[in-house]
Amino acid sequence: MTIQTATTKGVRGVYRPGSTHMVGDGFPVRNLFPSNELDEQLSPFLMLDYAGPQYFPPTDHPRGVGEHPHRGFETVTIVYQGRVAHRDSGGNAGVIGPGDVQWMTAASGVVHEELHEREWAKQGGTLQMIQLWVNLPAQFKMSPPRYQTILVHDIPAVALENDAGTLRVIAGQVGGAKGPALTFTPVELYDVRMRAGREAELMLPAGHHAGVFVLSGSVTLNGTTSVGEADLAVLDVDGDRTRLRAEGQDATILVMGGEPIREPIARYGPFVMNTRQELVQAVDDYRAGRMGHLS
Repeated sequence: MTIQTATTKGVRGVYRPGSTHMVGDGFPVRNLFPSNELDEQLSPFLMLDYAGPQYFPPTDHPRGVGEHPHRGFETVTIVYQGRVAHRDSGGNAGVIGPGDVQWMTAASGVVHEELHEREWAKQGGTLQMIQLWVNLPAQFKMSPPRYQTILVHDIPAVALENDAGTLRVIAGQVGGAKGPALTFTPVELYDVRMRAGREAELMLPAGHHAGVFVLSGSVTLNGTTSVGEADLAVLDVDGDRTRLRAEGQDATILVMGGEPIREPIARYGPFVMNTRQELVQAVDDYRAGRMGHLS
């Protein structure tokens, strides 16, 4: 009989935002990847944009990004402050606020817009959110689009050991708590809030890529590596756990992990496919209206 022993996921590197830019007129983002060329180390994730926190004054004209297409992957939007409205060519629409998540599967193609929610925009306020892009395997890239609005009360919360805080399971499973997000490949996505001076161990599957992104506060990983505000720590694929300690003040952390998709990636703007010819087809399909439009 072989006895499996627990091992720690080491830290491969800690990265600052690789670029800063405005998406539309409503999302001031700091990009962690692909600007740091971490795609292969964090597959199935393709992108992490951290928007804000930034105050927007009141307006009668909601800011954001207008009609644009996607094909071949999923967008995952997590709101920490503010309210964001979504509308797409599949007839889906929804509003997400603090603690809510929007999981949109573009797959074969969808056109959508993302704007500050109208009433929130009229009052003004601070926006803080993360958007991830999650790749799809080739066999699912042309599947029908899908839209999931995951509200805060739908996301189970797990108490961390040592009264260290809480972990909300958006995707994956922690103990008996299973995240509500439907995924095409195994994905872990945890919203973690830790109390200052406390530490806890998190389980992450061996063989999965994993990253730890700090939105606020500062944490130490495995007793050795400091990760500060807007830093992303990339973990080793080997090992099945990591230890986090919040230093100095409470910390807000996003933990992401997943089974790597080991297939070629071809990217062009809002399209992520496997070959250049598939990208050409995506552009042609969008221009011909085959991904739909917003009315």
